[in-house]
Amino acid sequence: MAQGRLTLMDPPIEDLLDKVDSKFTLVALGALRARQVNAYYNSLGEGLGRVVPPQVASVSGKPLSIAFEEIAASKATYVRVDPEALAAEAEAEVEVAEAEVEVAEAELVAVEGELVEAVAEAVIAEEASEDEDPAAG
Repeated sequence: MAQGRLTLMDPPIEDLLDKVDSKFTLVALGALRARQVNAYYNSLGEGLGRVVPPQVASVSGKPLSIAFEEIAASKATYVRVDPEALAAEAEAEVEVAEAEVEVAEAELVAVEGELVEAVAEAVIAEEASEDEDPAAG
């Protein structure tokens, strides 16, 4: 005789909640993975191969059911990002960008100086040619 389920949902929500830290994380992880599975099925035949195929054999063809089965099997996981590490990384990127701006400004000043010198030389050369040829002016 077939073994019945105690809940309508398979895998049970309790098992899924044991794999994550909160129900909100479960919803976000399940939705993200379901969208990825759906994108995989939609891209079949196109040869793109950018989305990971389902990681479990599922009797259900629905992306959300597949996602929950992957979470229950620990095939779909999440990583909490440390906000302090993100802030430090962003700060480092800002410092690098500021240094690049300073270098670009220094290069601009050098180019402006060369341009001023070239214009001054051209003006001096023009005045010298006008002094030599009074009929040209």
